[in-house]
Amino acid sequence: MKKKRLYKFNTLRNQILFVFLSVMIVVLCFVGIMTFHLVSTLLKNNAEKQIEQTAMHANGRLEALYQQIDALTNQVATNMYVQQLLLKIANGYSPGFREKQELMHIVNSFQAYSDAIHSFELYTNNYKKIFPLDGEDLGNRVGIKWIKQASEAKGKMVWVGRDPKAPGYFLALRQIRLMERWFSSGGYLLVRINQDYFQFNDYFYSPGEKKGYIILTDSNSNVLFSNYHGKFRQLVNTKQAMIRKEGQEYLVVKQLSELTGWTLVIITPVKFLTEGVSILKNAIILSGTIGFCIFLTFSFSLSTMITQPILRLTRIMQRGRNGELRTSPPISSTVEINELNETYNALVENIKHLIQVVYEKELVRSRAELKALQAQINPHFLFNTLDALYWSLVEKDEEELSQFVLNMSQLFRYIISSSKNDEWVTLREEIEHIRRYMEIMKLRWGDRLIWDIVVPARCLDVRIPKLLIQPLVENAVLHGVGNKMEQGFVLVTVEESDHSPDLMIKVIDDGVGMDEKTLQKIEQLLNKKEFSTFKGSGMAIANVNRRLQLYYGEDRKVAIKSELGKGTCISLKIPKSGGFDDSFSDDFDC
Repeated sequence: MKKKRLYKFNTLRNQILFVFLSVMIVVLCFVGIMTFHLVSTLLKNNAEKQIEQTAMHANGRLEALYQQIDALTNQVATNMYVQQLLLKIANGYSPGFREKQELMHIVNSFQAYSDAIHSFELYTNNYKKIFPLDGEDLGNRVGIKWIKQASEAKGKMVWVGRDPKAPGYFLALRQIRLMERWFSSGGYLLVRINQDYFQFNDYFYSPGEKKGYIILTDSNSNVLFSNYHGKFRQLVNTKQAMIRKEGQEYLVVKQLSELTGWTLVIITPVKFLTEGVSILKNAIILSGTIGFCIFLTFSFSLSTMITQPILRLTRIMQRGRNGELRTSPPISSTVEINELNETYNALVENIKHLIQVVYEKELVRSRAELKALQAQINPHFLFNTLDALYWSLVEKDEEELSQFVLNMSQLFRYIISSSKNDEWVTLREEIEHIRRYMEIMKLRWGDRLIWDIVVPARCLDVRIPKLLIQPLVENAVLHGVGNKMEQGFVLVTVEESDHSPDLMIKVIDDGVGMDEKTLQKIEQLLNKKEFSTFKGSGMAIANVNRRLQLYYGEDRKVAIKSELGKGTCISLKIPKSGGFDDSFSDDFDC
């Protein structure tokens, strides 16, 4: 039951539609996947490049801030008053309160140039604090390690890190070198820097949304800034560009500053980099759906346009089941459909013609049987009478007349027999019938008639329709030799060829012949393909020709060659197999 339901949908239109849609789905999926993959990869790459540019910009900003602090501390270290005071202290001078107050005024004036610097601290070469006035030792303040690094830096600023006394601030240390004493060490300048000076929230924060993380570490891996809440060491030390943490992918971009030695790490969730991918995905799905609907509409219309003429032709063919053969009207469609329609119309015409041929054949057979029945008015009485006459003549030693009566009796039996089994006879039987007929005609015409029959022995068993040759022989005797005053000759030959499947039968006479006008009339009768009422020699030829076509095919035809005063040759071809055959040539050699 299920197969029957599916069979209803197994139409040509549905198959074409299914193939079109399958191909379209494959193409749309392939193009959509490729487009999504390429565009998403392009978006990620562009986002990664943008983040790298952001990291470079942020690193440049850090270096600018660092250089600003370095410049201010250098100005303080090279200030003339600071240089003169430290030179005096290096020579053993002990500054007074007024000098320290003046020093504090000068240093604070530099502090106003930058929001980064919270305060300055000035120490002597032996680590004693000059400013501010709290008397703390530099070694206790930052440690001997940083003092040693500042001394080795020879006047360059050394980044210390977070202030151990105030974690909210950073410290930087610079050795002050005395320009008037061959740049020898004259003391140390300690700078306290505000932590907020190195903020980067404006880079990765938008109102109400956090798009990434940033971690800034100095050369000692101490954190200067971080908005990442978690263990950052793994992120800073990783060499991978992509990491997965807590079920989410992150893009890691590092930027190392050659000036400061600081490392800037930018960590961005991949989902923020591919925000446009979801829009792209929805756009591809929407466009694919719209394209599929458009293609479905056109595919349905195209498949219907292709199959509609075929369906119309199929409905016309189905009427043939009920015996209603009708030609299909011209279809405005493709060349193939038009060719199919024309072929069907030609087939219908051929079938109608064959039906007509079969009908005519049956009609001819019925007429022949009717005529035979009409001629058989008590045939047994006729046969018995002829037999009685024959024996009576035999008893009287009338051999010639008795032979004549015997031939007449056998001739009538051959002609009058109406059995359906006797419709086809062998060539031997037909030739024997012709021989009896010629003997009877010989008795009538005497020496005026000379006749002969030449048939190969191996052809005698070929089956042919009864009375196919005899009417032509009769025509040659009556209308050929009979209309001639002097002696005439009739020849019946059967010829075969190894290169042809047909037997050539010829009936030749040297009678009066026919003129061109008579030949044209007979040719017209032969082309009409119907039994004629034409009187004379043409009637027998036309009827034999029509029977030849009914039995062996419409391509068969009786060939006539005649010349007035010289005679006539009538020839026809039958297959050696004795059955129907369509191959026939009009070329006769008489």
